Amino acid sequence: MSPLLEIRHLHKTFHGQGSSTPALRNIDLSVKEKEFVSIIGPSGCGKSTLLKIAAGLDTEFEGTLLLDGAKVEKPSKNQGFIFQEHRLFPWLTVEKNIAADLSLSDPNIKDKVQDAIRLVKLEGFEKAFPKQLSGGMSQRVAIARALIRKPKVLLLDEPFGALDAFTRQHMQEVLLDIWETNRTTMLFVTHDIDEAVFLSNRVVVMGARPGTIKRILPVDLPYPRKRTGTSFQQLRQEVLETFEHNDELKDEFVI
Repeated sequence: MSPLLEIRHLHKTFHGQGSSTPALRNIDLSVKEKEFVSIIGPSGCGKSTLLKIAAGLDTEFEGTLLLDGAKVEKPSKNQGFIFQEHRLFPWLTVEKNIAADLSLSDPNIKDKVQDAIRLVKLEGFEKAFPKQLSGGMSQRVAIARALIRKPKVLLLDEPFGALDAFTRQHMQEVLLDIWETNRTTMLFVTHDIDEAVFLSNRVVVMGARPGTIKRILPVDLPYPRKRTGTSFQQLRQEVLETFEHNDELKDEFVI
């Protein structure tokens, strides 16, 4: 079976004011349908840039990018994107934020919105405005808004980075519930090693700029996972050991 998302020999360089800055170098990555893959690496290694390229938000690159066999040349409903900030419309309620531009074109939108609200566990907040929601709840609305459009892949750029530790762990569990229910393919960027191991089928470890893939580790642990378990800690240590010869990189991570 062909991979759902295929990145081959991808290079990215930023040009400006008479200078060039290499951002990504020779990236090869395939993501299977229904897979949950996390990307972890130091600041400035190109994780977010790679995600934006996969979303069609950045088309200035060398190499090949295919989604379900077709070239990605622009954003589309096939790629859902979740930013670190929820980016909800402050003047719209939860249900209207989720429906947004779909409300006029889909006669079944009310039922679909309610299904999405149940999926992200926000029943009872349909009429609430973003200012009445916590950070974690707002991100759940953003996830519901992306998923209702039935993307082939959901791209998440450190979506829990601004949350406190307790809310962050709760949101990780919510996201896993969503993934196990919906089986939407997920590509997830994070600085948090525990988060990557807790969520993923595979962890992609990137090196510093220009970003390269240093290692891809399979995570063959059954769900639900125990963060204190021996196997979990061993995998966590494997990720750290990828950077054991570079203390500057290790300092970038939440460990």
